[in-house]
Amino acid sequence: MSLPSLAGTTDDDRVQIRRADVVDALRIADLHVQSWKVAYRGLLPQDLLDGLDPQQRVPRWEATIDRSTWPERGTLVAEEADRLVGFANICPTRDDDQDPASVGEVASFYVSPDVWGQGVGRALMVASCETLIAACFLTASLWVLDTNARAIGFYQALGWRDDGAVKNDIMGGAPIRDLRYRRTLT
Repeated sequence: MSLPSLAGTTDDDRVQIRRADVVDALRIADLHVQSWKVAYRGLLPQDLLDGLDPQQRVPRWEATIDRSTWPERGTLVAEEADRLVGFANICPTRDDDQDPASVGEVASFYVSPDVWGQGVGRALMVASCETLIAACFLTASLWVLDTNARAIGFYQALGWRDDGAVKNDIMGGAPIRDLRYRRTLT
């Protein structure tokens, strides 16, 4: 399956996708928390969502961005004017049952809820997959909460398919289940 071109994937041409720099860490952390609070409302415990603090995520994002080794590992950001509207973190797969030499992973993928449905997510995902291809990965994977129907529909529309792998965890005292999705890159 070939990937669609980045051209014309947003409702306007004001959205730019670029590699993140460490100075973007606070804006990424803010968007990360904002997205969680909207996307996971009703799917994760509300007290967990209410307790999210972007400042606690800044060191993680600084370290993640600092460890970038393009094109196989890094964070992409989508900006509209000077506003961050999305980000994606890519890396070799972290799953033991996959080969990190041939499988890349979209480890984090979030778009500002106020631009959902405007093509930003699609453009960001295409850029993520194109970057994984540039790193010579043949397949990509990602994990999604099994009750996140909006995200699952988005991924499926872009050619991602559930491969049957499941991760069970506890988040905020509640059991959760993540599903692994994959797609061929070449």
